[in-house]
Amino acid sequence: MSVVSRFAPSPTGYLHVGGARTALYAWLVARAAGGKFVLRIEDTDRERSTQEAIDAIFEGMEWLGLTWDEPPIYQTKRFDRYQTVIDQLLAEGKAYKCYCSHERLETMREEQMAAGLKPRYDGKCYGLEDQPGKPYVIRFRNPQEGSVVFDDHVRGRIEISNKELDDLIIARTDGTPTYNFCVVVDDWDMGITHVVRGEDHINNTPRQINILQALGAPIPEYAHVSMILGDDGKKLSKRHGAVSVTEYRDKGYLPEAMINYLVRLGWSHGDQEVFSRDELISIFKLSDINKAASAFNTEKLNWLNQHYMKTLPVEQVAAELAWHFEQLGIATTGGPALTAIVGLQAERVKTLREMAEISRYFYEPVTGFEEQAAKKHLRPVAGEPLRDVQQRFAALTSWTPETIQQAIQDTCAALDVGMGKVGMPLRVATTGGGNSPSLDVTLALIPQAVVVERIGLALEFIQAREENA
Repeated sequence: MSVVSRFAPSPTGYLHVGGARTALYAWLVARAAGGKFVLRIEDTDRERSTQEAIDAIFEGMEWLGLTWDEPPIYQTKRFDRYQTVIDQLLAEGKAYKCYCSHERLETMREEQMAAGLKPRYDGKCYGLEDQPGKPYVIRFRNPQEGSVVFDDHVRGRIEISNKELDDLIIARTDGTPTYNFCVVVDDWDMGITHVVRGEDHINNTPRQINILQALGAPIPEYAHVSMILGDDGKKLSKRHGAVSVTEYRDKGYLPEAMINYLVRLGWSHGDQEVFSRDELISIFKLSDINKAASAFNTEKLNWLNQHYMKTLPVEQVAAELAWHFEQLGIATTGGPALTAIVGLQAERVKTLREMAEISRYFYEPVTGFEEQAAKKHLRPVAGEPLRDVQQRFAALTSWTPETIQQAIQDTCAALDVGMGKVGMPLRVATTGGGNSPSLDVTLALIPQAVVVERIGLALEFIQAREENA
């Protein structure tokens, strides 16, 4: 059997973390078996579905590298097909028109609940003749006896008595088909063999299986995954910070880190934490997904992101970094190669956005100094070391980490001061702050004339503060 899995989001918002994890699991099921992965847009909720949301889903999936194997399928383009299947079920007596008013249904529901019964439709309209001119919905005639039994890859054997299920509405009074019916027809037509979705769909599964059986369609294998919780143990939501996949891209996470992190939110392979995409494809099994809910841990994601910033090919990380410089409005033309920035800063930051933000001084003028750093290091006592090292830098005929370091050491020796008395004022003067990588390699990436000019501006700053003291 050729494996066909699908991801079927409703385009009513962004691609959230939980949806992205479901998509990843479904994608891995197909890729691990050499099968096919299908993207289906369940857009029958026309009031809430938007093109903006569809674009956001595509954007998030493409960023994560979760490619689909055929053009996306839209439910709104399949209404004729749904109607054909509804007509078939009506003709076979497996569906019927229900003329019950909203008031009758509400009264019935209240009486059942008062009696301690589970609310369900009583089948009153089953077998009635047509009543022309009267509004109706179409209900699927659920089996009255027996049970629905299926072996869930995550939760094991599940059995639901048909007496617990009522005659599901499959078409509304305006003729539009309902979610549970569309899903069944779609999965049948598309040859879906494996359905991976959230645990909130468990109650839908027996209803869908009964419709599939009524149609003589094959039953897919199911895997219902647990929800993702925030650090506080509550369902992940906006109050926990970013929940959209593209928000994580915007915050500076690499897709490789996000994939690695998402797969471990509920799935494990021994004690291994870091997986390449190829590794995941070779070892992923639905049966290894945990039943328990998983808690989102930003610290673990940060750790993984830094791991990938340090271990992926530097050209690949630099290409992702370029996007963040663009988003911050920092032009990098004429400055050091981004590969050099990655090599210099990857150990110092957790995200690419942070890397871009702290690397401004390589590409933009230093227009001010961090207040605390300036207060501590750009004092009158720093004037003489800065003037000395400025002269030595200006006289250099070779601008390399080695010559820069030697000039700094020569200043220390000439003035008989420690490295900190020269290095820290020099760092603030040339980068604007008190933190940077090693000064010799940092300054070597900035043009010699620019470094000399920045020291001069720092000396002017010191003099102005002294005069105003």
